[in-house]
Amino acid sequence: MAKYALILVDLLNDFITGPISTERAPEIVQPNRRLIDAAHEKGIPVIYANDCHTPEIDHEFVVWGPHAVVGTKGAEVVPELTPTDKDYIVPKKRYSGFYGTELELLLRELGVDTVIITGWQTDCCCRHTAADAFFRGYKIIIPREATDTDTLENYLSGLAYLKKNYGADVCYVDELIDRL
Repeated sequence: MAKYALILVDLLNDFITGPISTERAPEIVQPNRRLIDAAHEKGIPVIYANDCHTPEIDHEFVVWGPHAVVGTKGAEVVPELTPTDKDYIVPKKRYSGFYGTELELLLRELGVDTVIITGWQTDCCCRHTAADAFFRGYKIIIPREATDTDTLENYLSGLAYLKKNYGADVCYVDELIDRL
């Protein structure tokens, strides 16, 4: 039987309603809320992998401009998805939730073998988090409605990439909730 963890990538104000958002971004909030509630109900760990950048010196600013700066409202999880005191917060400075963070150690200590990855930028931050999960031997599940990116084309190619290259189980939220 699988031991799951739900990893929510960059569900932050700057990405969902702020300068890095698009009109597509808010659509993933409610599916993520449903997954969080299901995970809590079933005792599945909920982990927020949140961009958390140092002002003025972060390398990602070269590509994206300032965003998710430590201590700003933009770096906070959107109010509808606020973590509980039972959830885990993993600050990250690069696209992957694993790179330079304690995510791998946390997953090992929790005994996880399967990660459910959701969040903003299917083709970037979710993709790099999935890559690092795959390289570490985790099974990967990507719930369709709980991740998205700037355009439909980038979203669909991102899902196809995850399925083809990492064997990700790309499914629907309702289907996943029924399986948990």
